[in-house]
Amino acid sequence: MSTPVRPYDREQLRALATVLDEGSFEAAAARLHLTPSAVSQRVRALEQRAGRVLVVRSRPCRATDDGAVLARLAGQVALLERDAADALGGGARDASDSGPVRLAVAVNADSLSSWFPAALVGLPADVLVDLRREDQDRTAALLRDGSVTAAVTSDAHPVQGCRVRPLGAMRYVAVAAPAFRDRWFPGPLDAAALDRAPVVAFNRADALQHRFAERLVGRAVAPPVHYVPSNGAFVALLAAGLGWGMVGEQSLAPLLADGSLVVLAPDGHLDVPLHWQHWALRTPTLDDLTDRVVRAARTALRSPPAV
Repeated sequence: MSTPVRPYDREQLRALATVLDEGSFEAAAARLHLTPSAVSQRVRALEQRAGRVLVVRSRPCRATDDGAVLARLAGQVALLERDAADALGGGARDASDSGPVRLAVAVNADSLSSWFPAALVGLPADVLVDLRREDQDRTAALLRDGSVTAAVTSDAHPVQGCRVRPLGAMRYVAVAAPAFRDRWFPGPLDAAALDRAPVVAFNRADALQHRFAERLVGRAVAPPVHYVPSNGAFVALLAAGLGWGMVGEQSLAPLLADGSLVVLAPDGHLDVPLHWQHWALRTPTLDDLTDRVVRAARTALRSPPAV
């Protein structure tokens, strides 16, 4: 006969999740209204129960692979308990659960600065969001390690334990200041010109410019790159002539209209399909957030290409 699996202690799970969320035992203690020693004891007891180290005691604290599994469990338990209590009229929620529920969501910078905020308008007062800005090609990693409940991602393959919904495609257009175009692209937009002309990228994970150039000319290019990790500064420096770059079409209309930027390849663009991935739970809170995100995306993004 197999040995029955004992459930994990709820308060120990909460202590682990809060340490990882806040980054330190001291900050977690303040949020939980406990002493740092009490939080440490709960995490240590959970590690003994699991038989492995769950937290790397660094600055900030971070989860081990096993810790990420239990941190994700802690978030799922908290969300299920909160919605069950609300379904029962709130009477089942104890004093320690009286605060709002917090949903950590990973969103790429371009969505965060354009269509995604509309999804949060009118969010229930007892739901708080913790938005984590991350490149759309990397947001799924935050789901895998349990850091977030949901994510806007370019990954169509569901992370284990998650559901995925297509949102649509964000279209990017290659643009530059008129003076920059005249200087660096006086002739055709060919591979030689794209190898020489400086590029502005959001960060080192931003491969949009290189992907567009390779698709346009049929080979990889290696231009000098400026890294500008701010949407506002990114567009402002393009308009100032620092380099060329890919900008989402939603942000372009006024800049094209006043002549600040010009399109480099009128017949070319790059469509990035986006997806909404979230924990495979059916709870009113998560379902409501999913409905909001899908509606906001439907009004702002392009329909994904037919397969």
